[in-house]
Amino acid sequence: MNAVNALFQPVSGDLTVQYAPREDTVLYENPPRFTWIPAKLEDDRYVLEISSSPEFRQETTKRYEPIGYNFFTPDEALEPGDYYWRYALLEAEGGTGGQSEWSVAAGGQSEWSVVRAFHVPAGLPETPLASAADRYRRVQSGHPRLWLQPGEIDACRGSIAEDAEGTGWRAFYEHSVKPWLTRELIAEPGPYPGHRRTAALWRESYLACQEVLYAIRHLSIAGVVLQDADVLAKAKAWLLHAASWDPEGPTSRDYNDEAAFRIAGALAWGYDWLHDQLTESERQTVRGRLLRRTEQVADHVIKRSKIHHIPYDSHAVRSLSSVLVPCCIALFDDEPQAKAWLDYTVEYYYTLFSPWGGADGGWAEGPHYWTTGMAYLTEALDLLKNFAGLNVFERPFFRHTGDFPLYCYSPTTSTRTSFGDNSTLGDDIIKKVGYNMRQYAGITGNGWYQWYYEQLKDRNPEADRMFYNYGWWDFHYDDLLYYRNYPRVQAVEPSDIEPVKWFRDVGWVAMHHRMHDPQEQISLVAKSSRYGSVSHSHGDQGAFMLHAYGEPLAVESGYYVAFNSSMHLHWRRQTRSKNAILIDGQGQFADMNKALNIAAKGEVEDARQGKDYAYVRMNPTQAYQEHVPYLKQYRREIYFVQNAYFVVVDAVDLERPGRVQWLFHTLRKMDLRGQSFHVNGKRALMEGRFIFSSSGELALSQTNEFAGVDPAEIEGLDKHWHLTAETKEASSHRIATLLLPKRLDERGKYVSYFMDDQGFSYNLYLTDNGKTFKIEIPKAF
Repeated sequence: MNAVNALFQPVSGDLTVQYAPREDTVLYENPPRFTWIPAKLEDDRYVLEISSSPEFRQETTKRYEPIGYNFFTPDEALEPGDYYWRYALLEAEGGTGGQSEWSVAAGGQSEWSVVRAFHVPAGLPETPLASAADRYRRVQSGHPRLWLQPGEIDACRGSIAEDAEGTGWRAFYEHSVKPWLTRELIAEPGPYPGHRRTAALWRESYLACQEVLYAIRHLSIAGVVLQDADVLAKAKAWLLHAASWDPEGPTSRDYNDEAAFRIAGALAWGYDWLHDQLTESERQTVRGRLLRRTEQVADHVIKRSKIHHIPYDSHAVRSLSSVLVPCCIALFDDEPQAKAWLDYTVEYYYTLFSPWGGADGGWAEGPHYWTTGMAYLTEALDLLKNFAGLNVFERPFFRHTGDFPLYCYSPTTSTRTSFGDNSTLGDDIIKKVGYNMRQYAGITGNGWYQWYYEQLKDRNPEADRMFYNYGWWDFHYDDLLYYRNYPRVQAVEPSDIEPVKWFRDVGWVAMHHRMHDPQEQISLVAKSSRYGSVSHSHGDQGAFMLHAYGEPLAVESGYYVAFNSSMHLHWRRQTRSKNAILIDGQGQFADMNKALNIAAKGEVEDARQGKDYAYVRMNPTQAYQEHVPYLKQYRREIYFVQNAYFVVVDAVDLERPGRVQWLFHTLRKMDLRGQSFHVNGKRALMEGRFIFSSSGELALSQTNEFAGVDPAEIEGLDKHWHLTAETKEASSHRIATLLLPKRLDERGKYVSYFMDDQGFSYNLYLTDNGKTFKIEIPKAF
């Protein structure tokens, strides 16, 4: 190939998509998902070949073209065996870009890429994606097509007439429809004074748009189903009012993306369900505004954020669900762009999703952003399934992702025992987690997920009106859709769950004893993640949280307040708010630089259940190296022994002498006694004791101040207590810490211990209830 036909093959990085599959790729579904770094910044189209022969003989080769982006899922599974793949850039004739012009015949192609090998094992779930030409064959013409299809309305009416209670209709109508019949139309939000955003004004604008979505969506559904002229008229009034709002103004994507998402969704539901109630002129008005708002989001996702190049944009990924799916379905017959945007979205879900996890179903941003992401995603995937028969839920991620909150956000523990940004921090677990889990119970038939939902569904009903519930979703609407789409699943108590659950995809490990019994449960969650502190993750590699006997004991300290508040930036994201370590007062990189965020990563090297103990070993070394370049290695091991106590072993090796600050956070003031600290909870106690430090005794201190936080942000909020145990200066540190949770009536309980250090290791022996456990700590020389 000459230089004109050369193919640019950039080197992948931590933030980019990867070249996959490769020889070392472990596949978990069939066909494989193919990804590569784009060869051009725009107007790129590709041809891809898959072959069972490295020479790509014609009779053994499958060819796919044109492929519109740098990711692809074939339309059929592959036979088990060894394969090879390559891609090339297609050149359009004359350099223009109509879809029909992209082919080898029209303009030629580049040289082929590097050939990569992969192996397809037998027995993988088969999850092909129908080709673009075939995937919409079952789509019906007419409206509505969001949720119910045109031919399903009569059956829905019949079900409601037969059982208004069991279908969820009665509660939906009373609580989610009737209020909007008498509410005045909500005024279009104005710009921020001086165009300076504040959390309060952002929330006010956002909530107004959420209420407009509720009004239009719920009135439109009710009016059509009930064939009620008054309800339809009110729905239409709300729709035309929202359509009059300036799509380039304060509710545009660039000004307030959360507000824009909701108005786009509101117009989609109104345009779809009220289509036959609108005059042609009204349709044109609503369609034009809907198209422009959809275009704003599509342009941001595809052209600016480029989540098919750099996938770690939380809002952009979520906007596929909240905007592009409903809006493109509503516009499907009317605007060619809508089908192209929907194709991008469908292919993203089948190929690149989820950027935050993999086969184990983990979510690197944490359970709260799992909740918000899944809330919109499950609704969008149901819309796709009902509209086109595309069942993305068959992919392994979706079969397993309910495990993530089950193990890492247990409904019987506190929200202070979870990593990452969390707008309900300090309150009860957000109710929507349970509704998401019910959805996955319906999808998978998993009774544990239904049990999770039933722990939350009737808890704290007054929280339904809190912003983080009412401002995001309507539970009566959720019930209406769920009862129509899914069967009722029998709850199963998770009494025999895995005692150690390792989410390898995101680097989280959960240890549980008696999860199903909140009065007896003991749980610890730890993480050391390859995602570092990117997006809604924090500088918390190697950190842990501990809950026992109904009490949060080792907690994520601080409050959410607002994204980018001083509490968020200077405390919550930083290592100093975690049960982790600092080195010479320095933590992990957790400021706002995505390249450095994802470089500040950790690794879980091992996690397992032994005969009388659970165990995890984490390596957060890389997370510290931006601020502590002289750190050679740091490992943290945690043992959960006899379902009774924990031992945390920290091994830090430095290129020069330094001090380690061992950090611990809890809700109330601790009693410090020599080398021990005592946590006094309302339902449980805990003794922490430094049973070994290679540099000598540690200096213990505690404070209840949130350093670097604007006092006005936390006025009236409870303080938390922060322990610092500092070592003496040394090049190597070995620290062993005993954590013994106790019931209130076990105040005098202790675990005895002694050390034997005659050889090349420190051998700790701990005894509880007549059973002795040995931990070996290698010495540093």
